[in-house]
Amino acid sequence: MVRAAPNTPKIGIVSLGCPKALVDSERIITRLKAEGYEIAPDYAGADAVLVNTCGFLDTARAESLDAIGEAISENGRVIVTGCLGAEESVIRRAHPKVLAVTGPHQYEDVMAAVHDAAPAPHDPLFSLTPPQGVRLTPRHYAYLKISEGCNNSCSFCIIPSMRGKLQSRRIDAVLKEAEKLVQAGVRELLVISQDTSAYGVDLKYAPYDWRGETIPTRFYDLARGLSSLGVWTRLHYVYPYPHVEDVIPLMSEGALLPYLDIPFQHASPTVLKAMRRPAHQEKTLEQIRRWREIAPDLVLRSTFIVGFPGETDEDFEMLLDWLRQARLNRVGCFRFEPVNGAAANDLPGVVPDEVKDERFRRFMAVQQDISKDLLQGWIGRNLDVLIDEVDDEGAVGRSYADAPEIDGAVILERETSLKTGDMVRVRVTGADEYDLWGERV
Repeated sequence: MVRAAPNTPKIGIVSLGCPKALVDSERIITRLKAEGYEIAPDYAGADAVLVNTCGFLDTARAESLDAIGEAISENGRVIVTGCLGAEESVIRRAHPKVLAVTGPHQYEDVMAAVHDAAPAPHDPLFSLTPPQGVRLTPRHYAYLKISEGCNNSCSFCIIPSMRGKLQSRRIDAVLKEAEKLVQAGVRELLVISQDTSAYGVDLKYAPYDWRGETIPTRFYDLARGLSSLGVWTRLHYVYPYPHVEDVIPLMSEGALLPYLDIPFQHASPTVLKAMRRPAHQEKTLEQIRRWREIAPDLVLRSTFIVGFPGETDEDFEMLLDWLRQARLNRVGCFRFEPVNGAAANDLPGVVPDEVKDERFRRFMAVQQDISKDLLQGWIGRNLDVLIDEVDDEGAVGRSYADAPEIDGAVILERETSLKTGDMVRVRVTGADEYDLWGERV
């Protein structure tokens, strides 16, 4: 075994925010390892600490500033990157002792700051990095980020101002990364970006060679390429553009997981217009109906915002009615929260917090009834289940209907002989509002 030299510089990592930020942290760690750095397991053993921040909501900004403060208190040598890093003045006002501040996905600037804080060892003996890079997720699944930034101008969002316009990665680079992940043992690829279905628009769908074939940098072609790798591929953050329907046959054929994460956000045309989102809820219901005709096992996940400025009782009732018709499988709900710099902050008709809370409770109650009813229909089905955890009480895994961290689980009681990453066939024996219980077939 090759061991690090006693004087090998060590960098601590604190990663906050969404899976897209997690991928940024993985890329930074891969660069660090490639240059011979070690990753410190705690503050005390680090020559410097890198805090990858989130800045989307005020609560996330506060969490990021708290994390920076904790790192300064425990270590003293702190480098800040990530979404909140785009607002250097905010960070330096709160924490003037930080060594450096960089914005999101500014990997070269991050590495330059690390070099200043703890010079690289420059010893090829320790520049050992696995070909698939270093990951912060379990070995059996990985996030695959296909682009940065976003071309949309949603009034509640400041992502374009923090991460810029859409910047798609070349399709050959994405598919080669996916191949390396699969070769390293990954059994599930989770495709992420700010707007997955817009992939390639900025590159004008430029073609590149992969496996002897010329493939356009385009949403459908990416899905087709990933579906050939023989592992689960799950699509997240897919806006419901018309061309999304092109990938549904891949799902019905079993090449792609029949799962779509689509941020509908609301159903009222008035609210959607204020959000600067497509305002045709009747068209989305028709889309959902067509998709389910093509792929009857399709699972849909989405997120919604209640209490958006100007949302009336009528708007909210329209949302609940849409939800009952759409019968989505997995749903998250957020109370509207002002985001510093977002256009929505200046909209009239601020909804009181107590009304937001009441609407949130009613929304979740409706969705719980829908989810419970849908999951009861799974009882008796046989499903492939990917195991995430095993302890002395049994195993917990996920079916194709469940993304890690955000969806439900499949619980296998007394199945203690399984290992994390196993794929097993399970008969569903029970269900509640969110989870399934089953036994191995």
